[in-house]
Amino acid sequence: MPNIDLFESQFRAAAKPKYLHRPRVLKSVLVVTDLPADAAKAYAERARPMVTFGPHSPVLTVLSADETRDLGALLDAVKAAAPDIVVTYRCLHSAAWKWPYTIGDHVEVLTQVTDAPVLLLPRVDTGDASADPLHPPRVVLAITDHVVGEERLVQWAAAMCPAQQWLVLAHVEDEATFDRYMEIISKVPDVDTDVAHREIQSRLQRDAHDWIASCKVALEETLGEDAPRVEDVVMIGRRMSTYTALVARREADLLVLNTKDADQMAIHGMAYPLMVEMRQIPLLLL
Repeated sequence: MPNIDLFESQFRAAAKPKYLHRPRVLKSVLVVTDLPADAAKAYAERARPMVTFGPHSPVLTVLSADETRDLGALLDAVKAAAPDIVVTYRCLHSAAWKWPYTIGDHVEVLTQVTDAPVLLLPRVDTGDASADPLHPPRVVLAITDHVVGEERLVQWAAAMCPAQQWLVLAHVEDEATFDRYMEIISKVPDVDTDVAHREIQSRLQRDAHDWIASCKVALEETLGEDAPRVEDVVMIGRRMSTYTALVARREADLLVLNTKDADQMAIHGMAYPLMVEMRQIPLLLL
């Protein structure tokens, strides 16, 4: 490698991005239901512990069936309320809750149109959750395939994690994509395939580890004793099976995902299959 290329590579490797924590505070919470008024209020009280911990007690506003049946009216109501977070459940105003293949059109549009994160809770009537009051999460798992630079994801995951509970930041490189690029590299005669495989995999994992380490430092410096305990998980795997196994292994109480994509209107990447299949765990959809 020419000296100038070597110097440039070393310079780029040494330039590590640092996480900057901006606390996200839940002051107003909008609970969206398709229930009669009294049942809607009872549901909001059941969900309250998921968004109420620490020094701040948010104001809960509850929407019942008549206020949310029309999707346009629902979006107008969310815009007018301007909540910090929206709480609802899958298959809102949809009989499709009987089949485990969708989250429902109301929820899909809500996640893509509103600026506020959507906390999607499991349904009780499907047997995916008990009717008992919820509790603050003990393990918050934030998953992405590119954790470096994901400040909003980390900020919201930290906001939903009570003091001294576990915040697991997971970076999962897709094994099939990695193997495909390695196969292409193996056909380039000027590149040592074994070295490329080892160095690229090491670099990918090291960058993710370094970023998560900076998240831990920033959270401790900003939040002090109220900071969550940060654990990093960096791996290459088959995303769906890896994510599912990780949720089970860490006994996660809340899964945090990116759902918006600047390049498309559809739900981001692996988020949709995870939203459909992870029916027994609350999801925070960003």
